[in-house]
Amino acid sequence: MKDQDPVDVLMVGAGEYTAGFVQTSFGAAADKPAGVVALTCFDLRRLGKVKRMVLCDRCGMRMPAVRATMEAKIGKAYCGLDLTIDCFPEDDVPDDPSAAIRVRSSCTQDDVPDDPSAAIRAIGSMKPGDVAIIFTPDDTHFSIASAAIAAGLHVLVAKPIVKNLQEHAELVALAKKHNVLLAVEYHKRFDPIYSDARNRARQLGPFSYYYSYMAQPKQQLDTFRAWAGKSSDINYYLNSHHIDIHNWFVSHMAHPTRVTALAATGVAEAKLERPCEDTITLSCQWANRDGSSTGTAVYTASWIAPKGECHTRQHFHYMGQKGEVHADQAHRGYNTATDEAGYAALNPLYMRYTPDANGYFAGQTGYGYISIAAFIEAAAALNSGARSVAYYEQEGVLALASKTLAVTAILQAGRLSLDNSGAAVDILYDDDGQPREVRLAGSSSSSGGGIN
Repeated sequence: MKDQDPVDVLMVGAGEYTAGFVQTSFGAAADKPAGVVALTCFDLRRLGKVKRMVLCDRCGMRMPAVRATMEAKIGKAYCGLDLTIDCFPEDDVPDDPSAAIRVRSSCTQDDVPDDPSAAIRAIGSMKPGDVAIIFTPDDTHFSIASAAIAAGLHVLVAKPIVKNLQEHAELVALAKKHNVLLAVEYHKRFDPIYSDARNRARQLGPFSYYYSYMAQPKQQLDTFRAWAGKSSDINYYLNSHHIDIHNWFVSHMAHPTRVTALAATGVAEAKLERPCEDTITLSCQWANRDGSSTGTAVYTASWIAPKGECHTRQHFHYMGQKGEVHADQAHRGYNTATDEAGYAALNPLYMRYTPDANGYFAGQTGYGYISIAAFIEAAAALNSGARSVAYYEQEGVLALASKTLAVTAILQAGRLSLDNSGAAVDILYDDDGQPREVRLAGSSSSSGGGIN
């Protein structure tokens, strides 16, 4: 492969996953105390793969606290990391929720829209071929990603990429037009156990059954108070992970056709004083493409679990017609206990925050790190001409937007089902076999969900 120049990276969103910054008494989650994105990029800069770094948020007045958090959790924790970073907006700009970017819905623009928001100005400071990594509330993904793509940036978006098929398809078309890489940050694909399970599942014959469970403690409702139940839900936030894993396992031989959803309520509504589901379960019918058989899947996600030995309880079970595979991602057989923190189940396969014996960051093998690094390395390879977008589509490891439409279809269908008392929702396909729309079973027109 050709030698590749380092890329400049724009990080949009200065919260927990980017910088380990959380303004609650609980602080950042135990599995990501120093964040993931910024730490990974700082280390990649040390390794010569990243050059300029830019951080953007909607509130400049919290930027000093964000930088102080990164200095305490990253700069003082590890040797050799340069935390120099350009920030948007300026430190005296107050929080302004109305400053979310607005772009034309047609997504046919050739230029970045004329908008005074911090994200637009940050994108304008980048050059084509740079990378944008977006970790903001779900309802802002489309506008920010559209602007970044139109500026010629390779774009990695937190899951879910968007909440409906129309926006997903528009982003795919825009990325194709500008010949840039567009992917969803589904880091579980880089878990060595999950990726091994994928290869094994493909040897087990036609798909038959899949079950996944993922739950986080009630403190998440404080962390995500600003948007939980308003612009997104626990299905989009957590279920999306294992829906993607399932689709990644079987998309070559099966596709989803119908979804029904159920929800439990009570805790979140009392805590947030607004409608918000505690736990969401989707039941999904799949059809094997050869027409010989069907399969079923059940995806459950919750954010009202009690605090336990790990931040996220999660597992999946996959059954093909010739065998099955099960993985418990919460318990890797590696535990610790301290006077200060008590008992904990550890997962250094995700992120390793303990420095090595010489004081350097030692987490380059974690799948949280690899997920970010792999995208940045892919962008550099595209810029140098060593690789093409088609190469990464064929490789099938990065969760490219063009290959994850079925995930968005299931998520949107789940929301539509919940908003219609658990009614069945069909997923319809175009002539190329791509999900086209979701529709209430028996209805003649598509419809969106209630959280927008």
